[in-house]
Amino acid sequence: MSSSRSRRSPRPQERQRDAERTRQRILDAATAEFGTHGYAGARIRAIAARAGVNQQLISYYFDGKAGLYQAMSQQWQQRQRELAPPGTPLPEQLRRYALEVLRSPESVRVFAWSGLQYTGPDDDPDRASRTQMLAESVDALRALQQSGRLPAEVDPACLVVMLMAAAMATTTLPHIIEGICGADPKSSEFVEHFADQVAVLARLIGLEPA
Repeated sequence: MSSSRSRRSPRPQERQRDAERTRQRILDAATAEFGTHGYAGARIRAIAARAGVNQQLISYYFDGKAGLYQAMSQQWQQRQRELAPPGTPLPEQLRRYALEVLRSPESVRVFAWSGLQYTGPDDDPDRASRTQMLAESVDALRALQQSGRLPAEVDPACLVVMLMAAAMATTTLPHIIEGICGADPKSSEFVEHFADQVAVLARLIGLEPA
């Protein structure tokens, strides 16, 4: 009999937990890489290095770069559901979205990069899920319009775009903020102030139910 004991084979639950941890490490590394370089500039090799895993594992878990990006999108959609559960007033939703840059600046940068590198719907791996998600916001504004809370001349779809741009301004317009507001756009103090102001604007234009 050997003096050393054989190593116990991992149980199925342990293997599952290890797989989930590895998958999340890859997603976190991808968020950092996509946030720095955008979808077009991100490299699977760099993501694997950030995650400390073999590059082949990315293909195994996500079937390549597009699949990894879509998994990131699904993770972000889940986060959005946490940020704005049903019944959350639109001004408060916007305030929370604007504050998200403090929690995960890379995620907001990924979203900004997707617009900067946009070349058309055929090269947009996140188009279907994102469009479906935003359509709900458009429908909510249409309902406010039908109830008389929003002027008839306002295009709800265009308004969603404007509100999204406002909520992301600390990421997309930091140089403007620094110049006009005289503030550090990355500071928690300014981000919190700006998020409150976005919510104030939404309330003033009638986006809070009576």
